[in-house]
Amino acid sequence: MSTTTGTAAANGAPPPAAERLSWPPLIALSLGYFLVMLDVTVVTVAVPVIRDSIGAGASAMAWVVDGYSAVFGGLLLMGGGFGDRLGHRKVFLAGLGVFAVASVGCALATTPALLIASRLAQGAGGALLVPTSLALLTAAYPATAVRARALGVWAGISGIAFAAGPLVGGLLVAGLNWRAAFWINVPIAAVAVWLTRKNVPAPTARARARGLDPWGQVLGVVGVLALAGMLNEAGTQGWSSPVVLGAGALAAVALALFVVTERRMEARGDAEKPPLLPLSLFGSPGFSSTAAVGVLLNLGYYGMLYLSTLYLQNERGYDALGAGLALLPTVCMAVVAAPLSGRLTARYGPYVPMTGALLLGAAGFVGWLLAGPDTPYWMLLPALVATGLATPSTVPAATAAIVHAAPTENAGVASAVFNVARQLGNALGVALFASLIAGRDLVSGLHISALIASAAFFVAALLALSSWRNAKARAAA
Repeated sequence: MSTTTGTAAANGAPPPAAERLSWPPLIALSLGYFLVMLDVTVVTVAVPVIRDSIGAGASAMAWVVDGYSAVFGGLLLMGGGFGDRLGHRKVFLAGLGVFAVASVGCALATTPALLIASRLAQGAGGALLVPTSLALLTAAYPATAVRARALGVWAGISGIAFAAGPLVGGLLVAGLNWRAAFWINVPIAAVAVWLTRKNVPAPTARARARGLDPWGQVLGVVGVLALAGMLNEAGTQGWSSPVVLGAGALAAVALALFVVTERRMEARGDAEKPPLLPLSLFGSPGFSSTAAVGVLLNLGYYGMLYLSTLYLQNERGYDALGAGLALLPTVCMAVVAAPLSGRLTARYGPYVPMTGALLLGAAGFVGWLLAGPDTPYWMLLPALVATGLATPSTVPAATAAIVHAAPTENAGVASAVFNVARQLGNALGVALFASLIAGRDLVSGLHISALIASAAFFVAALLALSSWRNAKARAAA
């Protein structure tokens, strides 16, 4: 606390304006983040209704859920680059516009192809929103203490939006129809645009703009989408299908070229044309393992969220609202878990709460083995609560760990890498688990997927534990 603030507090006077949290800019920037996170889960409860409405197959519906996260993750780093070059406020407003227009496309879609294309466009809009909203927030709150409070609110929005998604989707589908789950984005985006234009100033532009590494971006997006496409199609066409083999080969080539391109750009050392992703970061202690935790975390949790929704609706006969209410015990845990994880991380460091949360999640997924055609709902509650606590408890700790593992000048890139890793986990989890239930009984596919999710969390816990031991060894040396 500054001397001025301390004196004001001692005299009973309000703190200076610079030390107070101004809500209008924070609300504007948080609304953009809310939209992005809401649309990760709002669609899950509407999957069966959408499938029947537009005649979509299992592969197409996996793309409706999965393509959004894949494009969002693939374009995140480019979204930040556009902000540096064109101005974060302009790009943020453009992202809101893209997201709103894409949402209208989703709401009006009458074929699977149109809905998938609109969902991919939503992902692109989200990739413009998240990095620029964080940059604008940092500039809007220069005081360290106020910025910390603002960042806490901004980050907490993701948990609230994620928690609200299934319930909001269920209410809209039950009260109106599945298209309302997309129409709701339009007025929210309009309010965010109005508040941003009125209350969020544009940061001072940099003297010289960085290059955007277009080849690295294209190769990264192609690699991620081809990998997700391979997994999506494998469930319906078989692993030996020419389409699946071709998508796998394309993914391997694109990702290999991505690594080569980024390594060469980093070796040149051109400050004006840096690589999209400096690969030397992965040599920093704890960086690679924490990025892997991000992939495994979302692979297990989001993949199982997708299947649990199908189980509740297709196997148990819940409607969209009923499924949203049934999933509330898992998604609402974010409201409790995220702040608790922050306090534990501040006290014990990131690896202790991360390891404990991941082990809790691994045990929780095993509880899904009890799921059957007639399993009482109360028997599934331990699994829902445990996994719902584990995921939002892991995210703040892992974010702190990966930022700490990177050099100070690359802290922003490190945070982006973790978000990209999580979105890649989303895409892989939904695609993989969707392929596992294709052509087999849903309950047996759910059980296999639960074991895979549990194994993913357990491996992630081992990675966190290893990083913790290594950090203790470095500190003692």
